[in-house]
This record gives sequence, structure tokens and C-alpha cells, in this order.
Amino acid sequence: MKNILYIFCFFATLSINAQIPGSGVSQSNVLDGVYIQEHIPTKRVVQYTHLREADVMWAKRVWRIIDLSEKMNHKLYYPLEALNDRLCLFDVIKYGALQEGAITIYKMDDDRFSFPVKPSNGNINDPDFKYELNKMFSKEIRIPQRDPDTGEQLTDAEGNPLFNDTIEFYENKDIKRYEIKEDWFFDKQRSVLDVRIIGIAPIVYQTEENSETGLDEIIGLQKIFWLYFPECRYTFQNYFVYNAKNDAQKMSFDDLFWKREFSSFIIKESNVFDRKIDGNYTGLNALLESERIKKEMFTFEHDLWHF
Repeated sequence: MKNILYIFCFFATLSINAQIPGSGVSQSNVLDGVYIQEHIPTKRVVQYTHLREADVMWAKRVWRIIDLSEKMNHKLYYPLEALNDRLCLFDVIKYGALQEGAITIYKMDDDRFSFPVKPSNGNINDPDFKYELNKMFSKEIRIPQRDPDTGEQLTDAEGNPLFNDTIEFYENKDIKRYEIKEDWFFDKQRSVLDVRIIGIAPIVYQTEENSETGLDEIIGLQKIFWLYFPECRYTFQNYFVYNAKNDAQKMSFDDLFWKREFSSFIIKESNVFDRKIDGNYTGLNALLESERIKKEMFTFEHDLWHF
């Protein structure tokens, strides 16, 4: 099983290294453009404003879903295949985690970043660590065994269909949503309502084996791992995001999240029961509850000022 995963990892590495990400220069050293794009690839992270506990007079934690099928979020989803000057967000995450080692992957046991995927002996080249890390980016699939001549599915002596179990990496098209965890707070020192993203998690379809056909069927959605966003910023800052209005003025993924240029809806706020909205509401009522929470935060800031 590990050998299969290593093979997939090798080819995934080749696909990521097919160009110098974000530079506009391919490995053939041919400039694809009229100038070298230096601003984003060499950009440094803009540090958050220092915040003291005494300055936070109000705070609320919320969880949001970024649906990649929405038009405003296509900048996070495309391109599905890496371009010379652009990668999708999941490609950036793979590059930062698997190639640079700059992004730490956290298991889905909780969203408090309690279980990082790290080498037990401190050696990042340890085979067991590499296997565990690559497993977070891969899925197990079942492929029907077929007759090479007729194409019909093979069965055993009892008539049960035969399958080959294998492992393959998640593709960019497999990522359907992102969940983000963020803290909203009022800083009385600066007199502003501010927000900081704490974590982000890619979401894929959750599948389950059909007892009759033996094939996997979609039964819902599932997060595959958590990322600590303040750490991710150092990788996100150096990758281009598409600008539909001006190719010369592109932003980075860090800029996109900082400027809140994405569409999302709230699925949970901090509460005594630690419940999500869909625990009490469904359908339209869940969306209305999400809007209520958003309006409540807006009203809180508005009511702080006297006109």
C-alpha cells in the first residue's frame, strides 16, 4: 500500500514542479510576457496589528463555508491544471505542505490544531512521516476488475463482483468547499471591529460503499484536514490570484482573504452546546439563521457609535 502511495506522490511532485510557481518563467527560461512579475513572488507578509487581551472588549468565533461553485469563489477553484503564473488554492496548499514543508497539516480529530502530522524523530525525510503526510492528500478507491477482451466485470465463484483497491491523490476538482474558522473582535484601542481567520479546511465529497453494487456512492461532505491559517499566510502571499479586470494588478491568496474577496455563509457560532446551525435548522431556515448571526454582528458595531 505504501509503495502505491509513493508512486502517486512522485508523479504529483512532477506535476507541481512542471514550472516555477508564480514566477511567469518556465523551466525553459523563456519569459512568458513583457516583464518579470516580481511583486507577488517576492512579497512579504503584512503582520497583524499587535493585540492585547485588555484591548478586546467583545469577541465572537464563527465558522463559515466557502462554496467553490459560487462565481465569486472561482478564483480559489481555478485553474484545475497549473498555469505558468497561477495555481488554484489546493495546488498552493499541496506545494506548501508536500514540497516546501512550510505548511503543517492537522488531523480532523478536532479543529483546535491538537494533532499535527509531524515526524516522531524530527526527520522530515522519514519514510513513515512522508507516508502519513501523503495519506492526508489521498483517498482509497475501488476499481472494478474487468475482462480484457469483453470488458465485463469479473466475479468470484459465488458471483460477487471483484475489485482492485488502490490509492490516488485528491485532484483539484475534488475540492468542493473550504471551511474557515475565524474570530471577530472589537479592538477598543483602535476602535474597530476586526476579524482574523484562525483555520481553513478543504472539503470533499464523502463516499460510502454500496452493499449491492460494491461501488462508492456520495453520501455527503467531509473535511480532509485542518490548516493553521497564520502559518499558511507565508505561503499564500507568494501566489497569484486571477484579476478579471487587470492582469497587471494581481493580488495574492493572502490578499484575497485579508480583503474578504470571497463569498461565504455562516454554519456555526460559538454557543453553549457547541452545535452547528444545521443541528437545529435545515434548508431556508438555516440560511436565515446564518444571516441573523451576520446581521447581529453588524448591528453590534453600529450601535457602538452615537450619531
